[in-house]
Amino acid sequence: MPDHTLDARITETGTIDCVLKTSGHALIDPVICFSLMAPGDVISGGRLIEGCGSFYAVQLDGTLSPDTPLAFSVGHGTFRAANRAWLPLGVYLRLTDGTTQPVTGGPAGAWLGEPTPTTQPDLALVPPPSSWTPNGNTAPFPGIASLPDGLEAIDQLGVRTGLGPLTTPDGWTCETEIDTSLGKEGYRLKLAPGMITLAAGGIGGVRNGLISLLTLRATHGGDLPLGVIEDNPRFEWRGQHLDCARHFYRVETIERLLDLMALMKLNVFHWHFADDEAFRLEVECAPALWEDSAFRGEGQVIPGVFGGGAGPTGGTYSKLDAVHIISRARELGIDVLPEIEFPAHALVTARIFPNLRDPEDTGTETSVQGYTKNVVSPAIPETEAFFDAIAQEVAALFPFAHLHLGGDELPENTWDGSPLVDALKAREGLTTKEDVQGWAMERLATKLAAAGITPCAWEESMLGCQGGIGHDTILFSWKGQEAGLAAARRGHPVVMCPAQNVYMDMAHTSDTDDWGANWAAYVSLADTIAWDPVPEDEPELETLIKGVEGAFWSEFTTQDDEIEPMLAPRILGVASKAWSTRSISSSLDLAGFAGAYQTIFGAMNWAMKHDA
Repeated sequence: MPDHTLDARITETGTIDCVLKTSGHALIDPVICFSLMAPGDVISGGRLIEGCGSFYAVQLDGTLSPDTPLAFSVGHGTFRAANRAWLPLGVYLRLTDGTTQPVTGGPAGAWLGEPTPTTQPDLALVPPPSSWTPNGNTAPFPGIASLPDGLEAIDQLGVRTGLGPLTTPDGWTCETEIDTSLGKEGYRLKLAPGMITLAAGGIGGVRNGLISLLTLRATHGGDLPLGVIEDNPRFEWRGQHLDCARHFYRVETIERLLDLMALMKLNVFHWHFADDEAFRLEVECAPALWEDSAFRGEGQVIPGVFGGGAGPTGGTYSKLDAVHIISRARELGIDVLPEIEFPAHALVTARIFPNLRDPEDTGTETSVQGYTKNVVSPAIPETEAFFDAIAQEVAALFPFAHLHLGGDELPENTWDGSPLVDALKAREGLTTKEDVQGWAMERLATKLAAAGITPCAWEESMLGCQGGIGHDTILFSWKGQEAGLAAARRGHPVVMCPAQNVYMDMAHTSDTDDWGANWAAYVSLADTIAWDPVPEDEPELETLIKGVEGAFWSEFTTQDDEIEPMLAPRILGVASKAWSTRSISSSLDLAGFAGAYQTIFGAMNWAMKHDA
């Protein structure tokens, strides 16, 4: 097979200049296919013959041969290319006989940078505890002699993460006692040579105390600082989201993430397995949904968007996979929140089940990802029945008894050309697209609430003339804090996940050698704690703001391990903001903690970005 390569660079104006080279025979007007971070256009050197969101199939002008490279230029529409992650991904040639050939030269992964010296914190523990009273001494700490019944998972966590089991035959005595004043997750550790007293309000607190011991042994080089730790989480919801729809992550990768979450005392895994590009959970009520969306590439329902290449690329999660992930998570004190996406972000659903859209809809709505017709129609009875069935089946699989319905990024002008939606508006007294979405989501949430399931949704779901989704739905504030604060003022429980602070798919810096998106901000390690979920002048909102969640979206991820330096070390800031008090989390020297945690990430073989 001939060797095809693509050289690409970002110009001063934010467009991308490309040169295609080959070692093979001449190709007249070859078609090059690739994806970019965001939709855009061909500026010169060819013409777009097929597009789907940020996927391009470009017929180049001229003949490609070893002596004649072909140059072309592309842009990201309203976006400027910021760094290497914006360069073409999943590049291949489509030949006239329908076959494909790979093209090498695409970018891959975050630049890690060089470690810089940092000052070791007195207590290298993330999230930092509520109170630490040292006695000024340390002692070599081999571990403890035994674990409380039912918490064998702590030793297993230590083995999997390379930190070693917490128990050892020559370990210190660890006595546990109940102190309900500490709350269900709080704990108190009295650390004296050879003797540890662990008080907790429940098994969650015992687990958290043991994880602190496992961590401190590693971050302090085998010694244990002596004194008293008293600790309690500020927020009950401490989450991490992973987008498995844009990139299919192996179950083993998800397990590694769960282990890292456990060490950070994060307790909700938000599993985003459905979106425009795929629905990856093998539900029985609609097998065609996951069978036909599992893979992307040439000849698939969805082409090679977001680095999918010629494919087939992707996969699905069986119910056994889900049960395994749920079981592992529960051992670590983590609940799993599934998300199904309704009514937008449903491109692949609408393509597989076109009866879920009004056939007479003449609207031209386009999503921010560049997709047309990616919203199903609530005015069609089959749509409600379809999503009711999916919601009930998915919710029944997950013991957390919460289900995230989506409800975000409804494109402008959605349903404006739909006679069926016009009739629905007249019948139900609705005016705007937000009214229609709120009406539809409220109906879906009603049935979930009746079944004992707590609905969850993105911040836009509170919009609409009837009050939006209702039903004490937990709303996730992602565009910034203000929507979440507005929702809390209206009585909604809220999880804060502002993109400017906790979206870890954002690039760390504006350096073109960096990696990641930047539509919300550049998110440095310091930015992860440079905010507070509850305004100081509105302390009454503290009871409604349930917590904090980090997020990772996978638009530019083509290999599982590419997420690692995006999460590490910034997950330290997310965990601190979710657990620690305002005064503690806002004053942290996170660089020092990142330096101390090199031991943890190194033991896990988890790549860490150093110049964060």
